[in-house]
Amino acid sequence: MPNIEKETSEQIQELQQNDFSKEANKLEKRDFSSLIKQVEAEYTLAWWFMKPKLDEWAVRLKLYNNQKRDKETIGDPLLFTIHQTVLASLYSDRLGVDFLGREAGDEETAENLNAMAEYDYDEMEKDVIDYEWDWDASFFGRGLLLNFEFDRKLKCPAPEVIDPMTWLRDPRAISVNGDRKGRGAMKFGGREIQLSKLDLENAGIYFNYQDIKPDTSNDIRSLIDANAQARRDAQGLGDCSKFDKLTGDNATYRVLEWFTHWKGKKVIVALANNRKKVIRYTEIGKDLFPIIDRQIYPISHDWDGVSIPDLVEDKQRARSIVQNLGLAGIKLGLHPTYLYNTNLIKNRGNLNVDFNKHIPVDGNPANAIVPVERQTVKQEVQWILELLDTAAQRATATPDIQQGVQSEEKRTATETNLISAKVDTRYSLSAKIFGWSEKRFWKSWYSLYKEHFEKDIDEKVIRIVGAMGSKWRALTRENIIANTDPDVKIESKVISEAKKINDLQKYRLFIKDVIATDPQNSNVRFALRKIGRLSGFTKEEVEQVLPPNVDEMNAESENDLLDKDTLTPVEVADDDFVHMEVHNKAADTSAKFAHIEAHKRAMMLKRVKPEFDLAKQRPENPTQVAPIKSPGVSFMPAGGAAIPAGGKPIPVGE
Repeated sequence: MPNIEKETSEQIQELQQNDFSKEANKLEKRDFSSLIKQVEAEYTLAWWFMKPKLDEWAVRLKLYNNQKRDKETIGDPLLFTIHQTVLASLYSDRLGVDFLGREAGDEETAENLNAMAEYDYDEMEKDVIDYEWDWDASFFGRGLLLNFEFDRKLKCPAPEVIDPMTWLRDPRAISVNGDRKGRGAMKFGGREIQLSKLDLENAGIYFNYQDIKPDTSNDIRSLIDANAQARRDAQGLGDCSKFDKLTGDNATYRVLEWFTHWKGKKVIVALANNRKKVIRYTEIGKDLFPIIDRQIYPISHDWDGVSIPDLVEDKQRARSIVQNLGLAGIKLGLHPTYLYNTNLIKNRGNLNVDFNKHIPVDGNPANAIVPVERQTVKQEVQWILELLDTAAQRATATPDIQQGVQSEEKRTATETNLISAKVDTRYSLSAKIFGWSEKRFWKSWYSLYKEHFEKDIDEKVIRIVGAMGSKWRALTRENIIANTDPDVKIESKVISEAKKINDLQKYRLFIKDVIATDPQNSNVRFALRKIGRLSGFTKEEVEQVLPPNVDEMNAESENDLLDKDTLTPVEVADDDFVHMEVHNKAADTSAKFAHIEAHKRAMMLKRVKPEFDLAKQRPENPTQVAPIKSPGVSFMPAGGAAIPAGGKPIPVGE
């Protein structure tokens, strides 16, 4: 199978490349002059709008990790500490995804999607993507993720985090795609990227790039150059831009990747040669731009929101100033300045420091040398440092305990638990907000499979780790594309676990009371399975402990017929309650409703004729085999009567 799969994948790539070559020939002859003029106007507007923000971000990058600072001074790590504390909490709280079928028969498809999403998490390196996405959202206020390409080799989407330092946008936009009605959506925006000749050839989406010019001159408005230099400055590296004149396969080309509207369509266009030459033109074919934005502290009707540096930067600068002034004062205290009486000490050289030295003076040596009094580090310095630190902690919900530092103030266990609970409450808000973008991501993930996974051609083999070890499942388009697009449920791991623990405690108390009150009519197997699921075990693991009984397996088999609207008899030996529980999962057909109604009538008949209730005659211990005499009765839902073997029909209602 792997060889066939590889050959099929290569054939698809070859066909796609041939199709693109034909399309590229058409695009090279197309007149893009009006598009180039439009993009240039949009780029100029966006560049001047974003320039102050980009400059401020470059300064904050230095503040976050300034390796080029004066070696005689100290830098305060307040911004780094708080940013990493918040980031660690949000990143470790992995957001789980659960696909839910919308129509009857989509349950299996939803289960396949859940298994494939778990498998693709590693294939896409979603853990790395989440870190970069969360980092940008917390540092810049909003993180952007491009999810438009489909990797034919891995057969999964290929998401990419956009660098906010190279991003320009529509000044009027409040988000990439606006609200549900599209209001406030970005009309245009884009980024500058750097590509080599090999990158252009291997991408398979660029055309007419053979004669584009490499980056041999510095463009004053180059985002990629400014961003690279800002990061180099923060890391203490040198400016090598004037030597960056590579040639050959390693020569790099500045390309503006722009998202805009042209002739009534959403398009992606790439321009080279200082935005004068179109080398890519792709019509998106969707109502939304394939960019997902993530915020940490959003402000309603505003793009930027609030970032952690917005709250912490001024405090770090003030703390650094106070700390360096205090350090300078301590140094002066260790090397004091003196006043000496020139009438008593004639030779200035006698004041040089030396061991066991005697200095001659004329007259009484008292007050011959007096130290100059200076201000010492006062209590106000410690007070202002603590005030700035506390203000930053309160704004971002990062107390000392959350940072992994023992609080200087002694607190009781109750106070510590209360602080921890309130911190979790603040962080859970950010986790829920992150859930908005996570939900959009998995919806776009599904739509890319729906668009690119070919029927009767593509097949993806995924590994599923279950209670009995790993197993492999081959999925085709029919297994993962539902009749109606599934619902996507996103839930925080921390919130989910806390909710499960709470539900588990309440459910155990409830079951204990119910079984004690009415043990005969209690569905103990259902209760035990529910407890197993709330305890965090998978359905497969629970069924290894509590395997389906005969009634459940028979009911599952009957569901296959009921899904096809085929009438199915109700056997007298059936446990009617268990059957009705399983039949509720079947498709809503006339046969299903009639079959369930027959089970209800059978239960009523068994109440007046206990000899028909064979389920209660079964031994509790399955190892004890006891003969059960069956009157050979079955109940037909359509006829409404029970038919004894070799006897007259018995009306179910009697």
